[in-house]
Amino acid sequence: MELTEAFERCAQITRRASTNFYYAFMLLPKERREALYAVYAFCRFVDDVADNGAFSAPAEILAQWRRELDLVFDGRATRPVSRALAEAVRRFALSRGPFEEIITGVETDLTRARYETFEELELYCRRVASAVGLICIEIFGYRNPSTKIYAEKLGIAFQLTNILRDVGEDAARGRIYIPMEDLRRFSVQESEILHGVYSERFVALMEYQASRARQYYSAAEVALAPEDRPCLLAAEAMRLIYAALLDRIVKGRYRVFTQRYTLSLPQKLYLVGRAWAQSRLLRIPA
Repeated sequence: MELTEAFERCAQITRRASTNFYYAFMLLPKERREALYAVYAFCRFVDDVADNGAFSAPAEILAQWRRELDLVFDGRATRPVSRALAEAVRRFALSRGPFEEIITGVETDLTRARYETFEELELYCRRVASAVGLICIEIFGYRNPSTKIYAEKLGIAFQLTNILRDVGEDAARGRIYIPMEDLRRFSVQESEILHGVYSERFVALMEYQASRARQYYSAAEVALAPEDRPCLLAAEAMRLIYAALLDRIVKGRYRVFTQRYTLSLPQKLYLVGRAWAQSRLLRIPA
């Protein structure tokens, strides 16, 4: 009963924080769905440490989460989310490395608010997003090693989409995730980002970022082996949802200082259904 309640707690966290993930995960069998809710809840709690100004000692809280991982991987966790995560680790033989990478990525947000080059930003994206993807594919199940490349590329694509959507919110926290070298390339000043100055130069800068994100979506799609597509139904639903979100940002001309771009629930459900239908077609022999 305690474990059931722990998984339900994780599902509530996922539903409240991200309908994107919640509805995509609904496509999965119960054990896999529960495990993914537990992973998402862990990621949500860790990420909130850096983004929520209510924490007076965020570095210590993240250190506590590292110690909590000891309990999770030893099977001695007592907190609801940690208990659910420990069961997910047991069921699917998850390794600790990606969880450590996620915490390391979030720790970066405590000390760094700028990235000089895209290579530096890409490393950050790999830690906070690709690492999540590498955990998730172990739960989804896969056979072809190229699926790891799919997870890495798709994670970066998701994070770049989030960065585009959240330029205004991040600026309010004093953060700029667009590489400084790109700002210089398009003659956009840091102060313009921080003060929400919308201009044609800003639009050109954002077009460049969107094009880069699309390259990662394409690379992920190419890397996904046909035999693994049915297993990765939920991941493909997420790819469709996030790619549609990117399209909406582009069509809206990147008015991210005054608008938060989202998809409606019917749109998300349509894309989840589309992913499901594509998966069913793949099961039909040629």
